[in-house]
Amino acid sequence: MTDQVAATCDQLIKAVVMIMDAETIQNLRTEALKFCEEFKETSILCVPCGLQLADKTQPAVVRHFGLQILEHVIKFRWNNMQQEEKVQLKDCAMQLLSNGTRPILEEESHVKDALSRITVEMIKREWPQNWPDMLKEMEALSSQGEAQTELVMMILLRLAEDVITFQTLPTQRRRDIQQTLTQNMDSIFSFIMAILQIHVEDYCKVKQIPGHELQARAHCRVAVATLNTLAGYIDWVSLLHITSGNCKLLEMLCLLLSEPDLQLEASECLLIALSRKGKLEERKPFMLLFDDVAINFILSAAQSADCLAISPSSLESQGVEVVERRYIFLKRLCQVLCALGFQLCSLVGSNVKAETPANLCKYIDALFAFTMHSSVFLKSCTVPIWTTLFKHETLSKVTVVVEMAMKYLKASMSFLIRSGFPSRNDSPSCGYSRMDFDNDQDFNLFFTSYRSQQGDVVRCISRILPLEAFRTAADVLRFQIASPIDPGDATSKTAEGMCSLLSPSVIQWDAATVFMEAVMSQIIKNLEEEKLPIDESMALLQVILNYETRDPLILYCVLSNLFALFPFVVHRPQFVPQVLSKLTKVITFETTVKERASWTRAVKNVRRHACSSIIRICKDYPQQLLPFFDLLYNDVKMLFSGNIVLTYLEKCSMIEALVLLCNQFKDFEKQKAFIDKLVAPMITEWTSEEMKSVIWHPVKFLSFVGADQVVTEKSDTDAASLNRWRLSFCLFAMLAVVRRSRWPADLEEAKAGGFVVGYTPAGAPIHRNPCTAQFLAFFPNLLALARTQNSLFTPENLARLSETFTRAFDVMEGEKNMILSLFKHPLDIYGTPVQKSSLEHMQGFFSSLYESCFHNLGAAAAALQQDFYAIDKLCEGITGSVFSSLDHLTDHRLRPMLRLFVKPIVISCPPEFYESLLCPLLGPLFSYMLQRLNSRWQVISQRTSINEDEEEQELCQDSQVTQEMLEEEILRLLTREVLDLLVISCISKKVPEPAANKEEIDEEEMMMMDSAQLGSSPQHTEELTEFGKCLIKDENTYMSLLTLAFTSLSWKDATNCHRTASIACWTLLRQVVDGNLLPDAVTWFYTSVLKGLYIHGQHDICNATLSNLALLIYENLRPRYLELRTVMTQIPNIHVDSLDLFDQRLLDPRGIKFGDKKKKDQFKKLIAGIVGKALGQQFRKEVHIRNLPSLFKRPKPDKDVAETESLGLAALFAPENDAM
Repeated sequence: MTDQVAATCDQLIKAVVMIMDAETIQNLRTEALKFCEEFKETSILCVPCGLQLADKTQPAVVRHFGLQILEHVIKFRWNNMQQEEKVQLKDCAMQLLSNGTRPILEEESHVKDALSRITVEMIKREWPQNWPDMLKEMEALSSQGEAQTELVMMILLRLAEDVITFQTLPTQRRRDIQQTLTQNMDSIFSFIMAILQIHVEDYCKVKQIPGHELQARAHCRVAVATLNTLAGYIDWVSLLHITSGNCKLLEMLCLLLSEPDLQLEASECLLIALSRKGKLEERKPFMLLFDDVAINFILSAAQSADCLAISPSSLESQGVEVVERRYIFLKRLCQVLCALGFQLCSLVGSNVKAETPANLCKYIDALFAFTMHSSVFLKSCTVPIWTTLFKHETLSKVTVVVEMAMKYLKASMSFLIRSGFPSRNDSPSCGYSRMDFDNDQDFNLFFTSYRSQQGDVVRCISRILPLEAFRTAADVLRFQIASPIDPGDATSKTAEGMCSLLSPSVIQWDAATVFMEAVMSQIIKNLEEEKLPIDESMALLQVILNYETRDPLILYCVLSNLFALFPFVVHRPQFVPQVLSKLTKVITFETTVKERASWTRAVKNVRRHACSSIIRICKDYPQQLLPFFDLLYNDVKMLFSGNIVLTYLEKCSMIEALVLLCNQFKDFEKQKAFIDKLVAPMITEWTSEEMKSVIWHPVKFLSFVGADQVVTEKSDTDAASLNRWRLSFCLFAMLAVVRRSRWPADLEEAKAGGFVVGYTPAGAPIHRNPCTAQFLAFFPNLLALARTQNSLFTPENLARLSETFTRAFDVMEGEKNMILSLFKHPLDIYGTPVQKSSLEHMQGFFSSLYESCFHNLGAAAAALQQDFYAIDKLCEGITGSVFSSLDHLTDHRLRPMLRLFVKPIVISCPPEFYESLLCPLLGPLFSYMLQRLNSRWQVISQRTSINEDEEEQELCQDSQVTQEMLEEEILRLLTREVLDLLVISCISKKVPEPAANKEEIDEEEMMMMDSAQLGSSPQHTEELTEFGKCLIKDENTYMSLLTLAFTSLSWKDATNCHRTASIACWTLLRQVVDGNLLPDAVTWFYTSVLKGLYIHGQHDICNATLSNLALLIYENLRPRYLELRTVMTQIPNIHVDSLDLFDQRLLDPRGIKFGDKKKKDQFKKLIAGIVGKALGQQFRKEVHIRNLPSLFKRPKPDKDVAETESLGLAALFAPENDAM
């Protein structure tokens, strides 16, 4: 036997060396790996060979493999081993821990890790029932030396991670071990603290003695391991252990912040402790950290780390490591301060009556020092605590905090400046950014979020110090206006030497604008009118109005500041004409380029910004602008009549602003007359014979817009371009009118103005819209255009596209990037002209025209209400136009139809039109979408199967892969639109009362809960809407809805699966639970849920939702349908005895009923065999840990269903069972 073991060990050593040798050819490495794996699985010599290979005389790689063999035996053979074998293996493992390792500084970390894993695996299987003295043995082991002490710490840490953090054990075993740990926590904590104290003291003594460096490093290594173990326990043990002895643990951790080799681990322990939630009474001792001693240690540690983080030796490899470690420590220390601040905010002003710390000033100064640090990441860490402090009911009134608010306000401008890009060297922040961000794009995304949070802080301060905030913002803005424009190094990159987004002046203006907007948003809300700084603000406004610049990026910021100050203008109406003049002047802004094709993106944006600003002030301050209506109208007429180049969107924006203002006439006839006059030219053109002949005939339409013409770049015909402009203008102009034309919100004013024409049977007033007549004249051609656009996707019309425009109906590049979440760098594209090809122009035209058709129809439904739904033969008109040629439409084009038209007409529809209009429209639509989506998802599934079968072959090019990804993502989005429509149409949700404050939950109790309990939340109660009740009256429509909801559970979209299963499926099925369903239908519904579990069960949230749905169906339908039991018996590895017992308790009215939680748990065990797993888990060998007799409950018969991994479901889930 000994010779056989030795020979086998020699073979294994050769195999391991071959595997790890970089020179080994692939075939030999594969054979060696196969030999090793087969040995672990089949050999009876695993234990003796593993022990021999793990001997400390062997190389580290061989020892690690020997320990792996032992771990494999414990994991997969432990349940079949005799008791004597278990005891022998346990003794050998303890012997390895005791004298099977090299000195602590020589031993490899992966060998230590493997040794600790072996011990923990045995503990998980035998402690405490069969190994009651484990903790005493660990304590005794730690007395044998530093190496053994480190191993004990690693064992305790790994045990806590497996049991508490990762929960890799069965529930009963986990509870037994966790409760035993909790019962022994006093002794465990005392033991850990004693080890830490001893080795820290020895380290501090020895490191001062020359020639004892190795001994000092050994003590340091043990201290680091002990701190890491502490971190694993501090997160979940009772707070009483952390705060006992007058916070002795926290005091020691604060002292360790001054030790360079231990400070990082100590700060992580502190951070975990101070981030704890729980009862406020238990957290009150944290206030001791506001004492001078603790705060001084934190401050001195921060100062020394900050100095070392910018060490000049950082160019050397070793220096980089030191710098990085110091910087990481600085981050942890900053987070510790912030966590301490959150504890302060929770305790002060609460029921525990915590007092404001006497040295709060010192803490505030320390926090502000981090806020002023060059690192943007460190600044961002402090922002949430500042927001909380300045919002706090008690602390925000403390003198120290108020003084800091003023100090923070003065420094805020520097926080808002976008600087520190990793690729640049123009700021001290750049060096830190290179450590925190991979590229400029990552930094830019982060900074955008960070600056938004800084804006929240400024808003909070503006509530505390409104006048001071305004004056600070005004000073900043005046300084910017007085400063010359500095384009920096952008002059060579941008047109005409203008600024870029990274020019110094633009960065400063941008920050000043964000500052002003944050301040002004709060002053108007929080100051009484007589206290408003109206005179100062008007003086500042005049300075802005007088400021002139030809740089579009600077001008954009000027307009933002102008709009931010406009709330003050309502108190000085004489400024309104100047503001309108400034805005209308910017609408026609050009640099020196007259041709629109050469406008830069910045020019287009500033013109658009001026248009939107006029719309916003007309919307927000209509009463104040009404006296100047004629002035604005004359300006608009001048813009429209002159030779000024305006885009159709700019023209439509002006129409929108005028309609918003004319709503203030509050006179139906007057508003109608104005709208008639405003849109008369557009209506005349839209209803002309020329336009009608084009709109009603696809061939003429393609010719009209130039899609059948071959063009070269920059040779797009003026006629076709003008025609596209005319069509777009008509649609967007009508959309502007329909969206904004309204009657007065006050019923009495509406009556007096002639807007009310009657009342519904329920007593609600029926209004008429001033734009109704114009829309009704517009409507026939609008439907015709929708029909024509749908028909363009037929093969004969696609063939008419010229070779230039064969891809005119494809998804545009920008939309494609958005769908696939491919973000491009946005920083260097504002200064160059926006160059688009003829194809891109045509794609944009068709896309916007298509969406605007449905946007018009959806907006009209909300605006016209009764007048829209009462249009003669509306149902036939929509069916023959909007719903025509759907088979030819791409999924990408179907989405806007559902989102912009179908959903709005459902939401806005009066109840009296449900049966006459909506049911005939939506019933066939749902049936069609069910068929379409089902076939599309089948294609996706088949494609996935092919790719899995031939994954080693290069099936397609990158472009084809991207196209397939795009198609799948668009299908996923379309599916969500359809199911959103189903939910909106049929389901009304009632939300229960919120639960108690989670922060007050005892954490120890929370840790003892199952993850399922923690994940569960109060259930919404869903009921059918009134329209839903109308829909299900038709049996075919009802079955389409049910089939759509249940079929979607197995489509490859986990988000949709969760939403549909939780909201729609049971609500729809519940309506017929008491009826006479066909057995095949019941089987299909239940099987559909199980298929969903098979596909999405790997996701916890889908697993919980689908399991609950399956239980609801089984519980309600099993008494009448024995077929459900037949389905259950086909689930892989189900225990029929357990199923019979479950059925017996479920069906017997006189039997003992399940508790809710127990019923769910039992049912989940029954269906466990069908739950799908992630690809990475599907071929993983299952580890089984047997339950031991419980220490804390009376033992119960073991009825657990074995958790196994077979996935076959025979014919139950064959493709032919996909449909009913």
